[in-house]
Amino acid sequence: MPEMQFRVRWPDASSTLCYSPSSTIREAFVLGHAYPLQEFVARSRAALEHASLRVAQKYGFGCAHAALQIREIEQAAARYAGDPHATVTVESYE
Repeated sequence: MPEMQFRVRWPDASSTLCYSPSSTIREAFVLGHAYPLQEFVARSRAALEHASLRVAQKYGFGCAHAALQIREIEQAAARYAGDPHATVTVESYE
């Protein structure tokens, strides 16, 4: 269950490097696909919660960094909540 990072491009063309405690994040997104903002947030939350659960199954406790990453994604997404056409693209896995 190797940890990894994934780079996302926000609606204003800025990018953020995000953390996942598991490579299962790859199952949540297609690289280069533009996701509607709320779908991106929901997929991120589900994938990071799943990854944290996998950590808990292996080590007996969840991943606090995954929970922090969910909050950071939700906070960043809130900046674009007023734009009904806002999309987020996962650009790479690192």
